[in-house]
Amino acid sequence: MAWGGGFGPPMGGGGRPGAPVGSLPFGGIPSELQAGVDSLLADEPDHGPPHRKFSQIPDETERRPLGLWQLLVQYPRLLVAGGILVVVVALATQAGPELTGIAINDGMTPHHPRLWFVGAMAGLYLGFVGITALAQRWQVQATGRLAAGVMHDLRIRVFTHIQRLSLDYFTTEKAGVVMTRMTSDIENLQQLLQNGLAQFAIQALTMIVITVILFAKDVRLAFITVVLIVPILTVLSLWFRVVSERGYLRVRDGIADVLTDLSESLHGVRVVTAHNRQRHNVLHHRNVLGEYRDANDYTAHVNAVYAPSTQLIGVLGQAALLAIGGDMVVHHSLSIGTLVAFFLYLNRFFQPIQLLVQQYNTFQQGQASVVKLRTLLETEPAVPEKPGAEVLPPIEGEIVFERVSFGYDPEAPVLHDVDLRIAPGETVAFVGPTGAGKSTLAKLITRFYDPTAGRVLIDGHDLRDVTLSSLRRQLGVVPQEPFLFAGTIGENIGFARPGATDAELGEAVDRVGLTDLVARLPDGLDTVVHERGQALSAGERQLIALARAFLAHPRVLVLDEATSNLDLQSETQIEHALDALLEERTAVLIAHRLSTAMRADRIVVVDDGRVVEVGTHDELSARGGRYARMYDVWMRQSDHRPRA
Repeated sequence: MAWGGGFGPPMGGGGRPGAPVGSLPFGGIPSELQAGVDSLLADEPDHGPPHRKFSQIPDETERRPLGLWQLLVQYPRLLVAGGILVVVVALATQAGPELTGIAINDGMTPHHPRLWFVGAMAGLYLGFVGITALAQRWQVQATGRLAAGVMHDLRIRVFTHIQRLSLDYFTTEKAGVVMTRMTSDIENLQQLLQNGLAQFAIQALTMIVITVILFAKDVRLAFITVVLIVPILTVLSLWFRVVSERGYLRVRDGIADVLTDLSESLHGVRVVTAHNRQRHNVLHHRNVLGEYRDANDYTAHVNAVYAPSTQLIGVLGQAALLAIGGDMVVHHSLSIGTLVAFFLYLNRFFQPIQLLVQQYNTFQQGQASVVKLRTLLETEPAVPEKPGAEVLPPIEGEIVFERVSFGYDPEAPVLHDVDLRIAPGETVAFVGPTGAGKSTLAKLITRFYDPTAGRVLIDGHDLRDVTLSSLRRQLGVVPQEPFLFAGTIGENIGFARPGATDAELGEAVDRVGLTDLVARLPDGLDTVVHERGQALSAGERQLIALARAFLAHPRVLVLDEATSNLDLQSETQIEHALDALLEERTAVLIAHRLSTAMRADRIVVVDDGRVVEVGTHDELSARGGRYARMYDVWMRQSDHRPRA
């Protein structure tokens, strides 16, 4: 039963694409496309085993603030090669005007024209054009490889950092914002590294080279250029830098809001359809897009002021210098060839400025993306792993809360001075009203959050003193809303143990009662499920999540209302499985259904963030307190519940 293939054959059973097979729609590769997929996979290069290892504590390289230079120096050979080729391009392109001036002065004299000399200068001109073309080709290759390598490393670094962040970050941050950082922001930076920086360097170096040549040609004309034109362009460029940076940061925030709204609408499409909210969603999305459009309009307005202004200054400067230079030629203080060469260089002096305007837009967009990515990478996990944390040894499963207080907002505590001990192998059910703090206690056990006061211990070890990986290897968690990944059912069950054998998978399937479901599917555990398992029922998804947790062989099992979405038949099936699977394991059950809580060794009643009662079902029922009242209400509702 080989279930690991990510590109397995299409599901059998005579199903056609889009037609239900078993309880799932078609999720494989159409037969007419399979040959093409196989040929693509056959040509896929072998990248070897991954060399990067994940650690909760970032290394020194990852701790450095993100900057363009830090990204570039990781590839010194390509950086040096690209820099040399940029210099070659900047110098080779400036040979043309000089050769033109020499050809005019020495080859086009009125009385002794030398056509062979003009032809030789033209040949040299073509030679430099060829050198420029080759250098540009190699430069594009070098910068392209440099950009690809940098983006590869940056994507891994950002994704790795996201894996380190704690749950509070994903609770407060919008999913669309995170997606923007991984997609749009990095793509902007790629454009900057692949094209923008090289062109920016070429044009800037070209301006420097031309400035030197202009002063070498004629100090007076060059001085006029520097005094009249450069200061105005400098002031204008500084203004553009400030206002455009502000605008592009607005653009980055705008696209993040657009993607956030889109992601929310897609994930909630069933609710939107059920409540006829399509029109409202369209109007809301138009408003979000309007903010993004306004940000782009602002940057377009700034560019519309800056670009024509630089062009106008360039044209006026050329006109003024042509008049001054023409007067110098008339008075024989400047040769015609020198004036032509000077004017050609002057025209090239303004051309880089105009190109720099375009490249500066790319540069500013890239810089805005760097700012956003740097902010993300500087976000510290709320639940950090202590340097030098010890590996948690195999545990028995004793859980102790020592005067634990906690609040998602420190100003609004959710738990207050909780003291509780759960013995190894004991099954404890947390019950209480919604919002009492039951799930929060479970999140502290799994160290999704740290208490703001007090300690949580497992076998006497403070959870803050052990490594997160060694802790969670011995914990099993089944959330209220199970999440399934795109892949096969077998891959989802073996998520926590990718190397699990077929026999181990089969045992997990049998223990949670998935045998009938798997048997109905034509490909069994190799059946492909769609992302988030939307084609499966809520009960089927929950059963797969239970099998996933059980396959991990945890010493402590946390089930956060794991039976709340199941029908009575499935609930009964799982409860029978729990009797066997929870033997010699510590289990924490967050239960709304008291039928689940009654099967626990002890019941903990939580109300308003405090543990108000602890005992067995019989003890608490006889005590006549909170649990007894909850049980009476539940029994009355059960008595009046309609029978099928």
